[in-house]
Order: sequence, then structure tokens, then C-alpha cells
Amino acid sequence: MGSPSGFEFAVRGDDVVIRHLGVTATVLRGARATDFLTQVAQGDAQLLMARLTGNYRRGNERTARQHPRNAR
Repeated sequence: MGSPSGFEFAVRGDDVVIRHLGVTATVLRGARATDFLTQVAQGDAQLLMARLTGNYRRGNERTARQHPRNAR
């Protein structure tokens, strides 16, 4: 399973803007922004941003798409 990539974040005042491949995915404000900045300092920023934006894949999508039951 590959790790997420293509995410970046920028702090604008009290807000944190998370972008994926150059497109704004979400904006965190208040306590969520503070928690995010704390967690980024401790761990993998790419994985954290993928989970927060809902763009987190489990690795089985291609296999499931190719299954005969899901044939189109």
C-alpha cells in the first residue's frame, strides 16, 4: 500500500488551509487547526491531511474494481 502524497498546508492567521494537488480540500479553524498543527509536529503530515480530507485510500480499490461481480 502506498502512502498518501500531494498534500500541502498553509497557515493563514488562525486558519489552516489544506490543499491536495493544488486544489483547496478543506479549511481548519479554531481548535481543529490547533490540534492539527500539534499532530503535524509529532507525525506524518501527509497521512494526517489525507485522513482529515477524506482522501484516504485503503489500497483495495483497484482489486475490487476488477472483480467479475463489479464488471460493467
